[in-house]
Amino acid sequence: MLDWVRRRFELARGGGGHNVLPMEGLRGFAVFLVFLVHYVTLVEPWISKHSGLLALAGALHTIGNTGVDLFFVLSGYLIYGSLIPRRQNFFRFMTRRVERIYPAFLAVFGVYLLLSFVFPNESKIPGPSQEAIIYLLQNFFLLPGLFPIQPMITVAWSLSYEMFYYLAIPLVIVVFRLRARTAAWRTGFFCTVAVAILGSAVLFEGPVRLVMFISGILLCEAMGRTQVPIPNGMLACLTLVLGFLATLLPLPGQSGFALKILFLSLVFFVLCFACFREPSGWLPRSFSWTPLRWLGNMSYSYYLLHGLALKAAFFGLPILMPPGQNGPWIFWGLLPLMFIVTLGASAVLFIAVERPFSLAPRRATGNEAVELGEQRA
Repeated sequence: MLDWVRRRFELARGGGGHNVLPMEGLRGFAVFLVFLVHYVTLVEPWISKHSGLLALAGALHTIGNTGVDLFFVLSGYLIYGSLIPRRQNFFRFMTRRVERIYPAFLAVFGVYLLLSFVFPNESKIPGPSQEAIIYLLQNFFLLPGLFPIQPMITVAWSLSYEMFYYLAIPLVIVVFRLRARTAAWRTGFFCTVAVAILGSAVLFEGPVRLVMFISGILLCEAMGRTQVPIPNGMLACLTLVLGFLATLLPLPGQSGFALKILFLSLVFFVLCFACFREPSGWLPRSFSWTPLRWLGNMSYSYYLLHGLALKAAFFGLPILMPPGQNGPWIFWGLLPLMFIVTLGASAVLFIAVERPFSLAPRRATGNEAVELGEQRA
């Protein structure tokens, strides 16, 4: 049985860089943070009002939102790292990106579409047929997120950021001739871009979370420079805790949010750098824990489907356990059970769709070997 599970969830066999294992674990950590957001949202009716537990649940909800930001950092690191060393055919690169994103997305998109007809009161699709078609096309082309469109799949807003990054970064590399530049020049260039994004976000409420991709880019540049000091595991953990606490600060407005995003981008830079540059340390070995890595390997399927699985699990709960002041045992007791439910549903999607259609191994030699790592982004 264990061997059967290992064959389906282990992606790093014969894998590339020394940082593959902790990177997989970091993905698992990121997607668990996202799980907390949706779990807290759905379990809230069972939490006593005006209780300390309610305040703790609110804090976990806020902290959980940072899981998406960590995904953006890792994606920025991997994609930039695959593109900057060598020229690539843009069409071929985007074809691989579409193959990575769309199979699992379309499977879940189809489930949501079916459920919208079965449960019309829960549907987000507009009533008039023309508006419905436009809305479905907007979601199909991953426009919600960067554009003010409500996503049909709640978490799919982040895919518009990913797709924008996939389209933009190859063009930026070519237009600014980044392969011919020094690492110091590229670092200064992307720091300037980050400042511009933060400034536009404050002034015009722009997509400030794009800064996270730049954090991943700067991480990639730092990995190749031995003179950059490596933070130890304890410092990285302390930085992570401070980053989580910073998200709870009452910083109002878009400028406050931009400041939090800037701090988080530095926090995740330190965390990932500590894990990738010293893979033998206790922190990267902790993130290399096999169950956490397997969760990371199926994190995209889990990310897309866990919210729906959670909602289905909570659907019948009021019959067995009416909402109200039920005490902390409900919150902590349901958490592992609901997590197991989401694991089961997401594992089916991973094994049936994502693994065979998006992560099927390619024969790669020489420069093409990097595609195996890029596929996992």
